[in-house]
Amino acid sequence: MEQSGTVGKPKTRRLSAVHQWLFPPLCILCGEAGEDGLDLCAECITALPWLGNACPVCALPLPTAEADVRCGRCHGARSPLKLVHAAFRYEWPVDGLLRRFKFDGDLVAGRLLAQLMLRHLGMSPFAPLAAGAAVLVPIPLHTGRLRARGYDQAAELTRPLSHALRQPWRFALRRRVATQAQSTLQATARRRNVHGVFDSVAPVPPHVVLVDDVMTTGATLRSAARTLRQAGASRVDAWVCARVP
Repeated sequence: MEQSGTVGKPKTRRLSAVHQWLFPPLCILCGEAGEDGLDLCAECITALPWLGNACPVCALPLPTAEADVRCGRCHGARSPLKLVHAAFRYEWPVDGLLRRFKFDGDLVAGRLLAQLMLRHLGMSPFAPLAAGAAVLVPIPLHTGRLRARGYDQAAELTRPLSHALRQPWRFALRRRVATQAQSTLQATARRRNVHGVFDSVAPVPPHVVLVDDVMTTGATLRSAARTLRQAGASRVDAWVCARVP
């Protein structure tokens, strides 16, 4: 089922302002007063490991900011992903926030990470994508892991992105195999672990943006992108919160 981002109504914005006045944001890392409407203080915001220059195909950090410059691994290689955008390097304090969100049920940390992803999209050359006709698609958990965890972290990131960018989102993929956790495997094993594990379960639009929390080797995202391409997508991009260098 497709969901749509909605435009905030004046009444909703007024209620939000009242809520922030009654319950001002506090930094979820150190407990100091939040800054700029975020649950992070100014000092912790300064410490965020924004990604900066990166390969447009795999988001691996690069030393230069030249347009269309790819990393050595992606240069000349084919990928089912057109563009990959990551907000952060997987470093402190983002790595800790992601673990709290993913494994400890800390949805406040998830909301904050989605807000920070939005800010980075607005500051990056990927911003035109945010105004396009793409449909956001979260990388799904297997149903067994979803029942155990109680929520899908990629979907929890996708909802606020969809709302803020006014773009639709949908569950277009199903993970049909309960794979081993990618974090426990080496690169080659990661590729084998997620090969062919996704099925398309909804009509696939021409332009899809996959959403996930962490990208390590990109094996999961590429596997999902291949499934979407085979189902009819002509372009698949990816937005992730953090990229492991």
